[in-house]
Formats: sequence, C-alpha cells, structure tokens
Amino acid sequence: MRANDRRKQIALYLSTRQSPVAGEELSKLFGVSRQIIVQDIGALRTEGALIDSTHFGYVMRRSPFVEKVFKLRHTREQTQDELTTIVKLGGWVVDVFVWHKVYGKIEAGLNVATAEDVEKFLDGVRSGKSSELMNITGGYHYHTVRAETVEALARIEESLTEKGFLVGGE
Repeated sequence: MRANDRRKQIALYLSTRQSPVAGEELSKLFGVSRQIIVQDIGALRTEGALIDSTHFGYVMRRSPFVEKVFKLRHTREQTQDELTTIVKLGGWVVDVFVWHKVYGKIEAGLNVATAEDVEKFLDGVRSGKSSELMNITGGYHYHTVRAETVEALARIEESLTEKGFLVGGE
C-alpha cells in the first residue's frame, strides 16, 4: 500500500473510533513499523487532521472529511463499478445500510478507501460466505461516503448519477 493510501486509511480508521488507538495497533493493522506510523500521523497533521497523542494512543478530535449519504440501486454485477467509481474520485465508502420493512435499518461498516479495499470486499462476497445487504431490498441501499472536499463529493455524486446508480437525485 502506498504511503498516501495508508495515510487516508489511518485517518479513516481513527475517525471511526470512539477511543484512542495505540500506535502499535496501527502498526500491526497497516503492516508497517511504529516509526512509519509516527511519520504518517505527522504528515496527516500537516495536512490539517486534528489528531491528538495521548498516553493511550491517537485520537482524532473531529473528522477532517466531509460526508454525504447516497441512496443507490444497481445489480450485483455493478457493485465493483460503483465502489471503484467512488474511490477513484477520492471517496471512502464508510458503510452500507438498507431499510428493511420489518427489521428497520440494517447497517454494516465497510471502510473501503482504495482499489485494494474494493477487491478485498468483492473477494469476500464472491466467496459465497455472505451476500450484499442490497440483495434483501431489491438492489436499493445507502452508502455514507467521506471525502476530503465538498467538490470531491460533488464529482462522486455526478458520476454515480451518470452511471444510473443514484436514486432520486439524493
């Protein structure tokens, strides 16, 4: 994984945690030395991320990202195109959720931010061990998408609309 991709993943990971994350945990999670994690945290701070160092680990005070929820519909075969479109335009797919008529909201974290993450997710679905949540709602589903700028979210929305994935212009 390239340094920029790793840093985005670290920022995303920290932004989804409620408690401090130890540098050692990040080191193991991302397969790099503790020294590299320290350098990555420094680079993220330089870029504006509000990451505090505590005795218990790193904490992001608030997410430096903007986010939007998109309502989408597509076929299972189009999942790769949907996710790849989002990450290529600078987005991170935080989660997926559906509104079931009996169970209500059913939600799962995804944290897909790179092409590698897209492949890992698709490999998991292709294995047959699980299926996508959208299958229980006729293809309808929602993604919370984060990006560094409002403009990036606008590009993502425009592309999803052009591909026919966005439902109702939401």
